[in-house]
Amino acid sequence: MLKLAQLALVVRDYDEAIAWYTRALGFALVEDTPLGGEKRWVVVRPPGSGGADLLLARAANAEQGSRIGNQTGGRVFLFLHSDDFARDHAAFTRAGVKFVREPKEESYGTVAVFVDLYGNLWDLIGRRA
Repeated sequence: MLKLAQLALVVRDYDEAIAWYTRALGFALVEDTPLGGEKRWVVVRPPGSGGADLLLARAANAEQGSRIGNQTGGRVFLFLHSDDFARDHAAFTRAGVKFVREPKEESYGTVAVFVDLYGNLWDLIGRRA
């Protein structure tokens, strides 16, 4: 069996990324291990998730830094499924998460698009049963 375990997300600063993902989205900090110098292994995950975790990877050079907030050329990058769309949309809104596309009914469920602190686009999806 194979399982997608982690996705690397290039960030500007470990601590600001940890703060945003844990406070605004309610993610859990799973690991924060120093690797020597200023490098750390930082992993966050949505509450109750059995899917892939996010590895917050601080940009190590100018080329990596140029990708912060735009790792996919402006396409939605990450897809967050919710078992209660209304609850999570309201909680994110209260936490100051910026939605750039309001909730819309689609054939597969309800979807809204938000941006993270760096500008990456995310889909919040409440799937139909």
